[in-house]
Amino acid sequence: MPLVDMYRALDSERRKVIVGQRWTFDLLLVALLTDGHVLLEGVPGVAKTLMARTLATTLRADFKRVQFTPDLMPSDVIGTNVFDLASSTFSLRRGPVFTSIMLGDEINRAPAKTQSALLEAMEERQVTIDGVSHPLPDLFMVIATQNPIEYEGTYPLPEAQLDRFLFKVLVDYPTHEEGLQVLRNYQAGFSPRRLTGIEPVAGPDDLRSARHEIAAIKVADPLIDYIQRIVDESRRSPDLSLGGSPRAAIALLNASKTLAALQGREYVVPDDIKLLVPPVMRHRVILKPEAEIEGLNADRALERIMARVEVPR
Repeated sequence: MPLVDMYRALDSERRKVIVGQRWTFDLLLVALLTDGHVLLEGVPGVAKTLMARTLATTLRADFKRVQFTPDLMPSDVIGTNVFDLASSTFSLRRGPVFTSIMLGDEINRAPAKTQSALLEAMEERQVTIDGVSHPLPDLFMVIATQNPIEYEGTYPLPEAQLDRFLFKVLVDYPTHEEGLQVLRNYQAGFSPRRLTGIEPVAGPDDLRSARHEIAAIKVADPLIDYIQRIVDESRRSPDLSLGGSPRAAIALLNASKTLAALQGREYVVPDDIKLLVPPVMRHRVILKPEAEIEGLNADRALERIMARVEVPR
């Protein structure tokens, strides 16, 4: 199935269960096709879990959810070796990380040791248990969530771990009309626990084919230069104490190719890059204290940066 047709079919299935949030769902798909991970930030009840389950269902992908808590141990995520008394041998009990799409709910509630257990999985696509490495599936993505309001009893993710996420996506409240539609859907019998109204439209083979299609997307040299100039400008921005790293530039390049492919184009345009700068970079930059006092946030600082960088014609 061509990628653009797969995208349209996925979007059609999404609309059956998710009201609004199209850009958020699109970013989840872009991340999956770009072999990246996503950090969703939003208050409880804005369909973060529903979006992850819908994506997995429509792609026939294995899905597991882990509720992160302060007493969660690394072995609860990656698994452990269990001794069998009958055979006097150890056997591997795989943790929920051995899946295609893993939802880590409230990831910042787990202590640093458990958070770090995900680092190897996210970066190397493998986990190490008792000194033995175990590969994860080819199709593997972590979707982590965190609450932007309640920080009591949480462990903020360090910059090194934030940098492993391709996107940080801000999930906002629905509009009035969207809220009305959500209520009508529930009144009509919709239940997020039973996604019986949607059908799988693609599978692992389709995703592998799509990734080959994305690899062939053309990026003109002026646009590659545009990406690098945006990242360079972030490093000398008067609003930021930390700018984008080379990994940020690579993420912006690869995600732009995926977004172009979803639109049915064989080449990247400047708007692809501009749309993706906030989700790619908002968690990779750090505001200066004086900028925060002025009321700036990361997105506003990135807007200022893009305004100073000339767009290729």
